[in-house]
Amino acid sequence: MLHWFKKVVIIYLKVFDRKVVVILVETADNNAQNQEILRMISEMRLFDDNLMTLVFDKNIPATELILNILLKRDDLKVLEVVAQREYKCPMPKGRSITIDIHAIDANKREYDVEVQRADAGADVHRARFHSSMVDSKMLKAGQDFKDIKDSYVIFISENDVMGAGLPLYHIERTIQETGKMFGDGSHILYVNGSYKDDNDPVGRLMHDFRCVSSVDMFYPLLAEQIRHFKETEGGRKIMCKAVEDWAMGVAEEKVIEDRKENAKKMIAKGKLTLDEIAEYASLPLEIVEELANLQPA
Repeated sequence: MLHWFKKVVIIYLKVFDRKVVVILVETADNNAQNQEILRMISEMRLFDDNLMTLVFDKNIPATELILNILLKRDDLKVLEVVAQREYKCPMPKGRSITIDIHAIDANKREYDVEVQRADAGADVHRARFHSSMVDSKMLKAGQDFKDIKDSYVIFISENDVMGAGLPLYHIERTIQETGKMFGDGSHILYVNGSYKDDNDPVGRLMHDFRCVSSVDMFYPLLAEQIRHFKETEGGRKIMCKAVEDWAMGVAEEKVIEDRKENAKKMIAKGKLTLDEIAEYASLPLEIVEELANLQPA
């Protein structure tokens, strides 16, 4: 852990130009730290990663609720659900993903639910990549391709990224010449988090995702979880630890990115060896070598 970050206590989250800007302020006042973190927690919604992760991790009833509503079902049974599940790419230096909510139902169908505040996080190419990563884990060596189960990638975005004012957007492969469904079992669904209609189950669900208080929510299953993590001593303690851990991670990532930027500048000047740059930038030599390979010729 970075020693200089031990006293960081106040964390401000601001949305600026569709990006989350994190400002870390150092103080030795533990009471100020606790009060600021509690203030942050009080303003969190299910669109915020820290709260969403705690609410849905291993929470089968809550996951069944949202999947049945979004897929317009009433019989979907979830067997397993894990929040923040990592899917590693088998290709060296290939991109891996972390799934916000990964679930498997009684028919072995798999669900990747992504909750996104920023529009960029719901890019259509990301949906394609997530779908391919989920599918790549579903067959074992020697299994027939026809044995692959259906997969669902669901993006719940705070804004209407598709821009048509609809609550749901279903993406399915079709045969262009006939208009018939391709039927390969791959499903992508975009959910408009800004949709408002208290007479529609989807509208009520999105209302609950936007709520900061449990008393304003429609669905008791979700309201009870929000009440626990935001209003009880035990729940707030768990939330405080999650926020602090997240802030530590953000700070460490920021330091590494700054070191990489400094290394890039030294590489561009061409006056130092890669070993010297690695030493001065406090980076592993392998990372410096990767950065050097990315430099334009």
